[in-house]
Amino acid sequence: MTLPASLLLLVAAVTAVRLVELTVACRNARWAFDRGGAEYGQRHYPAMVVLHVCLLVGILAEAALADRAFMPLIGWPCLAFLALAQAGRGWCMRALGPQWNTRVIVVPTLPLVTTGPYRWMRHPNYLVVVVEGIALPLVHTAWVTALLFTLANTAWLVVRIRTENRVLWPVAGAVTAAR
Repeated sequence: MTLPASLLLLVAAVTAVRLVELTVACRNARWAFDRGGAEYGQRHYPAMVVLHVCLLVGILAEAALADRAFMPLIGWPCLAFLALAQAGRGWCMRALGPQWNTRVIVVPTLPLVTTGPYRWMRHPNYLVVVVEGIALPLVHTAWVTALLFTLANTAWLVVRIRTENRVLWPVAGAVTAAR
């Protein structure tokens, strides 16, 4: 099956956004390291990269191999959720400013961010990733990819969130402990 141009364009657009995010993350990492930041969880970071690449490749492979079609009743709402997820990530990035990163880098002298979506949730960016991991494949009914990514991402998020909580709680002091 030939993949529809709209699907190729969607995956290319998401890939381009990821590359921009990685560029921002690299710039922010330099900023954090220049201020005494320390990185944690380096061993699980490559798994995240592979997982997200597999999401994009899986969507294309499933659409081609299983002849997945765009179904408007599923595709349009999922596209809307995907757009909301992108806006949510932008909100997270804006709230964290130069502290936003795809890696866990903590600058010990900086307070925990409690503005934007972090006012209500500890890890709103991961909610964005969960929504995106379901919505993006389902835009073109790649439900196997959505399921496999969600399962693998859940396992990865358990490790990642434990790592972040372990290193951020001491930084936040009593304010975080009271949450």
